[in-house]
Amino acid sequence: MGQRKWWLEIQTVGLVGLIGSTWRLPGMIKNMGRTQPVSEAALALPPVTIIVPARNEARNIERCARSLLAQDYPDFELIVVDDGSTDATPAILSEIAAQDARLKIVRLEEALPPGWAGKPHAMQQGYKVARTESRYFLFSDADTFHFPQALRVAVTAAVEGKADLLSALTGLELLSFWENVLMPLAIMGIMLQYPPDKVNEPGSKVAIANGQFLLLRREAFEQVGGYGGKLKGSLLDDRDMALAIKAAGGRMLFINGQDLVKVRMYTGLGDIWQGFRKNAFVGSRAPFVTVPFFVVTALWLGVFPFVQLAYALLSWSLSGGKSSKRLLGFSLFQVGLSVVGRRRFDRQLGVPAVYAWTLPLSTLIFMGILIDSMVRSLTGQGVSWKGRNYADAAKTQQLIK
Repeated sequence: MGQRKWWLEIQTVGLVGLIGSTWRLPGMIKNMGRTQPVSEAALALPPVTIIVPARNEARNIERCARSLLAQDYPDFELIVVDDGSTDATPAILSEIAAQDARLKIVRLEEALPPGWAGKPHAMQQGYKVARTESRYFLFSDADTFHFPQALRVAVTAAVEGKADLLSALTGLELLSFWENVLMPLAIMGIMLQYPPDKVNEPGSKVAIANGQFLLLRREAFEQVGGYGGKLKGSLLDDRDMALAIKAAGGRMLFINGQDLVKVRMYTGLGDIWQGFRKNAFVGSRAPFVTVPFFVVTALWLGVFPFVQLAYALLSWSLSGGKSSKRLLGFSLFQVGLSVVGRRRFDRQLGVPAVYAWTLPLSTLIFMGILIDSMVRSLTGQGVSWKGRNYADAAKTQQLIK
């Protein structure tokens, strides 16, 4: 009896601590980086080049390109780098370019030069053909949709805030069961490791950015060597660019851009697994320690209380004894606390309330992704993305020190 009591108390305290660490995240997301309205009237908005790498993006590229061309910004060009696409991406881009001269297409061959990862290589090639008068570069992904005010609001905030790098948390389009189950937990995990207030704090070494919307001042980008220096092999080009900018003394601004850009990152379980497997291990801070810790802690506090509740209900229904009631009480409290914590975060992302109850399922799956990513990275199997395999994935953890 005493051992069970002690064990339940430890478990409950641990769970309270875990949920407590996530409690401020919804408010942080709502207010991050944009506590006051930016004033555009007094600013002369500088020329901008938008660069989008695209590899087999026929499903997304037209929506993305047309939304970028529809920006209510006075002076910009759009460069889409077709990275060896074998689907209809080239034909779609050619049709759009024939209608709007602001779209420039760069076509790359299939083979990557030695030492390069695909996305940094494509973005660097886009930079090379950008016009010299552009003072900012906006790097974005092909699966994004940009509202007309996105570029204007972001550049205004960057200029006013004297930011060398401005990035945005985008709005998520979650259209399937698995997206609603898994994506909130992924975002939560990232924000726990990289709190936005620490990212925006000049004296902090914590740095991260979102490659879906990455605005860089030209001088700062070139100072760190762009994507052609240390970052050319990066599988986390956005995080590593943020680290490089901060290491060089640059100023960062990470804002809430849910009303500026929306994105549907993945369409199902297979996409989500493959997408996060690519960077779940190398993207974690101190992964050799934190990843095993995350796995054990998440299973103990995110899954076990639900299993324990089922057992407690069965035990109580059969015996109704004092120990069964006590186990049931603790289990109900733990599960209730977990669901409330997940729901508070889900609400900020627009996820329906019912998905808070899928917490143990999402935890199990993400622990599987973490383990898969870790094993592949450390054993040299490598991780695959867009038809390319990166055998030295674990080495990209230490590109910026």
